[in-house]
Amino acid sequence: MELAYIPSPSHGVLYLGPVPLRGYAFCIIIGVFVAVWLGNRRWVARGGRTGTVADIAVWAVPFGLIGGRLYHVITDYELYFSEGRDWVDAFKVWEGGLGIWGAIALGAVGAWIGCRRRGIALPAYADAIAPGIALAQAIGRWGNWFNQELYGKETDLPWALHITSSADGRVPGYYQPTFLYESLWCVGVALLVIWADRRFKLGHGRAFALYVAAYCVGRAWIEYMRVDDAHHILGLRLNDWTALVVFLLAVAYFVVSAKKRPGREAVVEPAAQASGDAAEAEGGSQDAADGDAPESGAKPSAEGAGKTDADAEGKAKAGTKVATKTEAKTEAKTAAKAGAGESGAQTADAPKAEAVPEANGKAGAEAGAGKPATVKAEAKDEAGSAGKKS
Repeated sequence: MELAYIPSPSHGVLYLGPVPLRGYAFCIIIGVFVAVWLGNRRWVARGGRTGTVADIAVWAVPFGLIGGRLYHVITDYELYFSEGRDWVDAFKVWEGGLGIWGAIALGAVGAWIGCRRRGIALPAYADAIAPGIALAQAIGRWGNWFNQELYGKETDLPWALHITSSADGRVPGYYQPTFLYESLWCVGVALLVIWADRRFKLGHGRAFALYVAAYCVGRAWIEYMRVDDAHHILGLRLNDWTALVVFLLAVAYFVVSAKKRPGREAVVEPAAQASGDAAEAEGGSQDAADGDAPESGAKPSAEGAGKTDADAEGKAKAGTKVATKTEAKTEAKTAAKAGAGESGAQTADAPKAEAVPEANGKAGAEAGAGKPATVKAEAKDEAGSAGKKS
């Protein structure tokens, strides 16, 4: 009696009323959402627009599903076209059977179409989505658990997978959970790509190439443990040869790309860059407009300065007038005294004449304000002399 093992679900379909919810399809859908979510975060961090990854995924995902199914049907054609088999089953994707190699290959074609429509380079998009694809694979592998398929050799390990179904030639028992191994390996690949991308600033498709190479390494040893039927070439399963060839291609691309196009793309989405430049230019214009405000505001200050200068000039003139008044008064007093000395007898009248301009306080009396007083005194003297003579 086994004390520890991984149980298999009794069935891979749950019914929500009349609607069947298949575990395999559910895992694929969740994987797609995770891939798009993470890819979008990485794309935006690189300077792209939000939503671009999802828009391109609309092309990539259907192409990927078709490619994955085609690869599976072609490499396992006897499951659908041999005697006693129904070829219509080749279209039943929900029952399992997607080849990752075909999914990546044809999915890349769909992504290329989507990128062309958006004016985006495919390598940059592939770099952004690479870790998300690895996580999608990690989640999608649990669909094999729902279908009780793609397990490994028999084992007595505590984490052995308990297979209970006897359909399609299965033999109930305890087997290596290869689906779990590959799921964990894909999570490690995603983390590796994220770390390497941050550490070395991978660009021009090299992050995607790293994902492909790392996945192939894990797929090779996991594939070796599987016991399901497969075509063999020179003693190796077909998927082992595929992993080897794809691994070499990915490494070659990584090396050549690093030499020809080192570094990372400065701009991944030209439309987003153009929008950013337009917004920056608009912001600069607004700043310039705001910068005019202090200048226009400086105008009152200049006028104020002019007014201050005018006030100062007015005060200077007023001061000059005051000085002129003082000088005029002084001259008037001097002239009055001189006139008083000449008249002799009329000294009493001179002060009166002098007092008139002083009492009035008018600076309009010129410096010779004392002269009328002198003339008046002389006129009185002449009048007195004429009276005496008569």
